[in-house]
Amino acid sequence: MSVFTPVTRRSLEPFLAGYDVGPLVNFHGISEGVENTNYFVDTRDGQFVLTLFERLDYEQLPYFLGLMDHLNQQGVPTPAPRRTRDGALSQPLLGKPAALVDRIPGIGVADASAQQCAAVGQALARLHTDGQGFDGHRPPDRSTDWWQTTARALHAHLAADERELLDDELAFQASVNRSALPTGVIHADLFRDNALFAGEQLSGLIDWYYACNDRFIYDLAVAVNDWCVDEHWAPRADHWTQLLVAYATVRPFTDAERAVWSAELRASALRFWLSRLYDRCFPRGGDLTLIKDPTPQRRRLERWRAGEALPLP
Repeated sequence: MSVFTPVTRRSLEPFLAGYDVGPLVNFHGISEGVENTNYFVDTRDGQFVLTLFERLDYEQLPYFLGLMDHLNQQGVPTPAPRRTRDGALSQPLLGKPAALVDRIPGIGVADASAQQCAAVGQALARLHTDGQGFDGHRPPDRSTDWWQTTARALHAHLAADERELLDDELAFQASVNRSALPTGVIHADLFRDNALFAGEQLSGLIDWYYACNDRFIYDLAVAVNDWCVDEHWAPRADHWTQLLVAYATVRPFTDAERAVWSAELRASALRFWLSRLYDRCFPRGGDLTLIKDPTPQRRRLERWRAGEALPLP
């Protein structure tokens, strides 16, 4: 989350008047993240997160907000989007589509425990199973086509070793057969800063704006790549096992998923390495803009290419 579009009290108060949330008390920008403008908003009747969508349009929002609403009703720990007095899940603010969602108590974790990893694994599996009842569909916007397009845009800006690694990994990924993998709604961005905890208790999964319909095992690889490695990007065996076992108690793995597990870990590291390289080479402006270092994702990719990944349990 970042601030690309500054919001003032004068612009925010008429926006909030469209909701039954009471008058504005306080608000401030959120610096974490890289895609949308986000603010914490306190009103007389509650605490919320305001998001202005910098790249998404009104036609795309029903998928994300409808999915959050659906999962919240299913009991998956997800912030509930607020509806306006007219029943809409979004409305304009400063010329951009914007939404107001309930602020979930809790904080992100910099160094997750094995128990917290288990909670994330179970919640992710519930998302994959309970999401089957959601009737929306959205293709991934960080698909293999995006990998190729982004790689071409980056090539002239990369060092020789980066280009060599990128080209070789893209060739490998193109050879992987993923036709038999189970698919459905996925979060696609379940890093540690997108889950909130109160102690060891998972209070919510947040930042759903990369959600799409894609491979469940890829979504799991995204989570494992962030939650279950140490400061040198090597696997933390207990964390790794706890997350995967907790997931499998809700949704068991298929043979096809076992066959591509290492490749999906590599695919996850590649996807985020590419996006962070792109942000480094082509930074966006903003008042509180965060550009994440691409190096950790490269190191993960190199470890999985070297065969250091742990198997599915």
